[in-house]
Amino acid sequence: MLRRLVTSPHPSPALARLRDTGPPPLLSVVFWVVLAATAVVYAASFGTSSAPSSGQAVVFGVNLALVTALWLVLPWRRTGGWRGPATVVFLVTTITLGPVGSNEIHQLLTLIAFANVAFVHGMRTAAVIVGCMSCGVFVSVMTVFGGSVLDAVAQTVPFIVFAAFVLGMTSAVLEARRRREEAQRLLARVRELTIAQERARMGAEMHDSVGHHLTVIKMGLENAERFRSQRSDAAWDEVRQAKDLTKQALADARRWVRALRPLALDGHVGSAALQQLAASFDGTGLGVSFVVEGGELPLEPDVELVLYRVLQEGLANAVRHANAHHVRGSLAFRDDRVVLTVADDGRGRDRRARGGFGLHSLAERTRAVGGTLIAGDRPGGGFEVRAELPAGSGAAL
Repeated sequence: MLRRLVTSPHPSPALARLRDTGPPPLLSVVFWVVLAATAVVYAASFGTSSAPSSGQAVVFGVNLALVTALWLVLPWRRTGGWRGPATVVFLVTTITLGPVGSNEIHQLLTLIAFANVAFVHGMRTAAVIVGCMSCGVFVSVMTVFGGSVLDAVAQTVPFIVFAAFVLGMTSAVLEARRRREEAQRLLARVRELTIAQERARMGAEMHDSVGHHLTVIKMGLENAERFRSQRSDAAWDEVRQAKDLTKQALADARRWVRALRPLALDGHVGSAALQQLAASFDGTGLGVSFVVEGGELPLEPDVELVLYRVLQEGLANAVRHANAHHVRGSLAFRDDRVVLTVADDGRGRDRRARGGFGLHSLAERTRAVGGTLIAGDRPGGGFEVRAELPAGSGAAL
């Protein structure tokens, strides 16, 4: 039976790691809010008795500008080149905001810098840096500022708690990324195995169809060669039969070429891919019409694949087995469902049983993606297949 081997509309032969898409949105919002608050509070200090000097203001402004510039180029995945060390420079510049006059508001920026170090260099490196800084804070409170042990603990413990919270959230995000990448790799592997299995099956079926025609053609031409001198009429009959069989073999070969052509080469997804498939059956002697009803919804790749196979097999079997003159396909989007109907005006269920329409296989594929498939004779003659599948979740893949 003719089937079309379809690649995913989202090509990823061996999925690489996801691209660096920047910081998590929440971290980005917190960074800009805290950065603005740091600048505003520092500017407000100019009207007080502890107003900074012009030199201090310049140093603070340069430090703040450097923090802003580094934020815009920070990597959020393991990377080589100059962007890797930029994470450490960013951490240092957020820390130095304190000595140049930020009045401790900058500490949230330092926590964000810890998260960035964890994203790029790993949790272990970030934890070591947090430990070293905690020791540094504890010692500096007692030595530089002359505080007691209690004062040092009061300064160090909140820092450790907030740092642990940030690193815990970062660890959760990294684990989610890892699981997503692993799931995508497994999905790509399943698709590769499916394609390999499908190619093996199609190779066997091609051998049975085209190979059978070629074998009969060869035998007919050998008979014509034997009959050419004594039974010329029989020889020409064999030649004419070989010619007819050649046409059938050529038609089969063209169908297999159409079936084997990857969907990704056509540059279409969704309803456009189905319309392209329907148009590809021009020249087969079958009239094909295809309509789309309702506003198109995003579809998951597996749902698109099932829809594609239902339409492809409906069209292919209408050509090969149904003796049909026309096939009508319709794709209807209804709320969170999509319904594909393929109906022809040929013979009904009897020819399906003999022709091996593959309804059982199609039904299993449909159930696997949460849909249903109904097939049977039409009241006015012909055969109809109706697949109803979930829609609207493709964007989340």
